[in-house]
Amino acid sequence: MTLSFRGRFWRIVLGVIFKGKRLTIAENRTITAQSGQMMRKIPNDVQLQKIEINGIQAVWIRPTRANQDQVAIHLHGGGYVTGSIESHLMMCIPMAQTLKMAILLPEYRLAPEYPFPAALDDALSVYKWLLSQGFQPANIFISGDSAGGGLSLATVLALRNAGLPLPAGIVCISPWTDLTLKGQSHITNAKSETLLRTDILREWAHAYASPDNFENPLVSPLYADFHGFPPIFIQVGSNEILLDDATMLARKAQADGVFVDLKVWDSVWHAWPVLGNLIPESKQAFEQISQFVQMLVSMTKK
Repeated sequence: MTLSFRGRFWRIVLGVIFKGKRLTIAENRTITAQSGQMMRKIPNDVQLQKIEINGIQAVWIRPTRANQDQVAIHLHGGGYVTGSIESHLMMCIPMAQTLKMAILLPEYRLAPEYPFPAALDDALSVYKWLLSQGFQPANIFISGDSAGGGLSLATVLALRNAGLPLPAGIVCISPWTDLTLKGQSHITNAKSETLLRTDILREWAHAYASPDNFENPLVSPLYADFHGFPPIFIQVGSNEILLDDATMLARKAQADGVFVDLKVWDSVWHAWPVLGNLIPESKQAFEQISQFVQMLVSMTKK
């Protein structure tokens, strides 16, 4: 695909910010917090409601035309060490508008202050809370970008292992699924990658979990047994160092009998939909996700 003018502009800007030097966790948190300020105005057709779920801060994002029975939990990215509600409103508001579905955006605990399994425990707590509020599993979707994509898979894995009802589907945007960093795309895409650096991902992995836990499927879902999983939708850029995290996930899940829809995009960068309405490629990504969700919804009605 041909990247839009705004897409080319932001790819350059983001490359300068994130690839130009080795940022510390604190510096990444500062930049992430500043990015949230780019969401200056909430659209008139969207309501935001801040809530607390078992001590976890979260926000409801409700488009006025949303189906009241359906909801998506979005688990934000940030390598398990950064990211917040504010940093992902820019993404989740237009995503909710496109899906015509409410999105619940929780602020799970971050490493290194709160290492594994804190983020997973928080995601599970939010999902169980939705069930307690009367939402049916067939009307719940779990999505996540980057580390949030891996966390969404780990959440479903933990639910399945506990014998709890599973969501209707999983949406993974540029998911980080292997904290061992063994994918060959860490080498083959090192130069083409816009945002991420393998050495920084290694630091984040060690902040989140101990090395002897990296192959734990609840830490690196690539090593999971996916039998019994709901359908999985995956978007990833062909130039990402996490390309193999997505493609190997797709192959592994398909081999375990899971329906997987993998979309590999050219020219875009890691987790590009986070920029929301700043680039038209986000809208296109959300439309793909909407098609996947609507397909599953129509199947449940038959």
